[in-house]
Amino acid sequence: MTRIRRVVTSIPRNLGLAYQGLRTWGPRRVAVAAGVALAFGLLLGLATVLIPNPVFTREIPPVWWNYPVWIATSVLSGMLVATYVRQDVGGAASPSLGAGDFGDDDDNTPEARRSSRLGFVGAFLAWFAVGCPVCNKLALLALGYSGAITWFAPVQPFLAVIALVLTAVALVVRLRGQVACVLPTPRKPVAAR
Repeated sequence: MTRIRRVVTSIPRNLGLAYQGLRTWGPRRVAVAAGVALAFGLLLGLATVLIPNPVFTREIPPVWWNYPVWIATSVLSGMLVATYVRQDVGGAASPSLGAGDFGDDDDNTPEARRSSRLGFVGAFLAWFAVGCPVCNKLALLALGYSGAITWFAPVQPFLAVIALVLTAVALVVRLRGQVACVLPTPRKPVAAR
């Protein structure tokens, strides 16, 4: 119970630190965030036929909440990817992104790996959430056509909420880490025998 209380009481502080991290962004990160959000939005929108196209089909029309979830997931994913781009040096953006421009030295920490996984799972769940319930081959194989409509379609809004929460948490963790360095707790000295 105390752990839950600690997590809940730390939310305002973490959001404040994430806001401070976001304020440090330069034009380079903003451009990457916008570009990735647009690319991810197009990919997700075309594959789930939220953007009508001749390549993919959708047997059941989208519901009203598919569009806000699609847009919010795209924006959050774009911002999350932008946190992996190095900051502008001296306030000026580099002319192009080179091989060493992605990732910081601290991206190999357990917290960074965990936030990467959260972001990936969030984007993956968003695809399941906004997609056609009977066009999803996994749901169709597991549940059949009527099962996909009866069992999978009602679960999709919950998948959407989980996807947005996971992606938002990953983004907050990454942004918070840009301004607040989490130091490891020192080990207790071993008593001499």
